[in-house]
Amino acid sequence: MTRAITLVCDNFADWETALINATGRGYYGFDCRYASPKGAIVTSMGGLRVTPDLALEDIRLDEVDLLMVCGGTVWQSPQAPDIRELLRAAKERKLVLAGICDGTRELARAGVLDHLKHTSNSADNLLAVGYAGAAHYQDVPHAVADQRVVTAPGSAPVSFMAQILGALGISDDNLTFYLGLHAAEHRQQA
Repeated sequence: MTRAITLVCDNFADWETALINATGRGYYGFDCRYASPKGAIVTSMGGLRVTPDLALEDIRLDEVDLLMVCGGTVWQSPQAPDIRELLRAAKERKLVLAGICDGTRELARAGVLDHLKHTSNSADNLLAVGYAGAAHYQDVPHAVADQRVVTAPGSAPVSFMAQILGALGISDDNLTFYLGLHAAEHRQQA
């Protein structure tokens, strides 16, 4: 069973990791858990109140296959928790590590993106944290995966889900069908 933890803080962008958690849990039997600073209840940008399963400080990486940083306004504020060591350790363990929207800022801040292809909401969004990976930035509207690290702009939760599942080695007809359903709204009308 794939064990996934999503890191959430107050004002997290609830739509950004909803598809990967729902698809992983519903179709592939993932154990999906949520962690927040000190295990505190958090409220999303959309008003969804989440009681986390554990505190960020209590994450044991030997019990995780996928670690995701959900975007949200906190990552551009002084209230952002310092998760750099956790992210570096997850990368060293070769866990699938994923960040979307401003969650990518934390991957950049931790040095995880210094030598990998990656994306975010914009190049300037990552330059603001003083990272060294600007030469590997991909200015694309979809998720990017490189060496089990997945990044995406906040507008790309579908490709974020697909790239994470691919990094976990999951690819089947069910996933192809599901991705087709989500992509249908982007087809050009004649």
